[in-house]
Amino acid sequence: MIIVFVLGYAAIALEHKLKIDKAATALMLGAIMWILFVIGKNSILNDSATGEPATKAWAEYIAEHSQDPDFNKDEAVSKFIIEEQSLHHLGETSEVLFFLLGAMTVVAIIDKHNGFTIITDQITTRSKSKLLWMLSILTFFMSAVLDNLTTTIVMVTLLNKLVGDKHLRWIYAGMIVLAANAGGAWSPIGDVTTIMLWIGGQISAAKVVAMLIVPSLVSMIVPLVILSAQMKGELERPQLQAASLAPEDKSLQTFCLYWGVGSLVMVPVLKTLLHLPPYMGMILALGLFWLITDIIHHKKGDHKDNSVIKILTDVDTPTILFFLGILTAVAALQTSGHLTGMAGILDSAFNSNSYGIGLTIGVLSSIVDNVPLVAASMGMYAIDPASADLMQDGTFWQLLAYAAGTGGSILIIGSAAGVAAMGLEKIEFGWYLKHISWLALIGYLAGAACFWLIDTCF
Repeated sequence: MIIVFVLGYAAIALEHKLKIDKAATALMLGAIMWILFVIGKNSILNDSATGEPATKAWAEYIAEHSQDPDFNKDEAVSKFIIEEQSLHHLGETSEVLFFLLGAMTVVAIIDKHNGFTIITDQITTRSKSKLLWMLSILTFFMSAVLDNLTTTIVMVTLLNKLVGDKHLRWIYAGMIVLAANAGGAWSPIGDVTTIMLWIGGQISAAKVVAMLIVPSLVSMIVPLVILSAQMKGELERPQLQAASLAPEDKSLQTFCLYWGVGSLVMVPVLKTLLHLPPYMGMILALGLFWLITDIIHHKKGDHKDNSVIKILTDVDTPTILFFLGILTAVAALQTSGHLTGMAGILDSAFNSNSYGIGLTIGVLSSIVDNVPLVAASMGMYAIDPASADLMQDGTFWQLLAYAAGTGGSILIIGSAAGVAAMGLEKIEFGWYLKHISWLALIGYLAGAACFWLIDTCF
């Protein structure tokens, strides 16, 4: 399974050399991983020497069902994989996919009505460096309020209207990914892993903001300073059709921008107040926006050209399918115990040192999705009030929130924000690795050093 996973990632990285779309590779990878798991299920889930369960989830399943008079361990293995784990992971994966689909559609509706033009008209600078700073800082703080995925979709859409040159736009998009992940790390609602640790009680909202806002800002500022020093001169704006809008169309344009962005902000609010899954708030936001725009265009008589159904045909479906494949593959690694085993190896290798384990998990989160890595760490370590590292808001939990949030920027497929930008801008894996990854790594280590100083001195 590990060999196939590595080969699959290599094929994704070499997409443009092999002439095979990354979505096709990811879908095949996800399916093959589960096929291999099912073929070797008994040897994977049971210790060959003792016959005891090899994973925590499998052990809990046996304990829960062993009193059933019809319990058969061999049959239970298949039920555990197919009926229990695959459906469980399908639910988690679907939450991400429906959230992504909803966010992309809301942004597409705003764009269809030229809503983002209101913002781009206010950005008059043509300085490459100034624009980079403006977009990065805006992304950093937006990501903390919305989340890193939604913010990236919004900002990359804006970017298309501000920068004409493709490779220059890729540099801006890469910096947006770094800023979005950094901004999501210090907010309790900015990143999925931070939300997990917050809900699990490992961190508190006030403390994570106080401890991580400066390290997260440093992880963005350091690459930003290096990159902006290389960007001289003025940029060329793309040639966009300047539409002369009637007063009622201008009002609709303004309404769509404010309502659309407001509905995106509503998602984390519902999450905080009602503890609804983010995808639930997103589909509510999309449904309301869809309803209102349909009513407006039916009254205007131009519904045929402006319906949301037509807008949906322009949504980047390959990116959604790519997500499906990658998350399915990672779910197979998680269920088979590979990720928990990796967490155990890290624990032994670093002798339970919080910084060694946390920073390594951050780097690994650029290869494997950070959610199961954090989940494995939460399963390995319990909150311990007697330990400065493992107590609520302890060093390990705070560092884990920072590392898992910002480490994904090191590779473009290491975070939801990166995958979204990759799909929207068709950024090549190799290009990102060459131009952005080293900057992300420097920023990640600089932020970690800043965290160490704060943790040591205060």
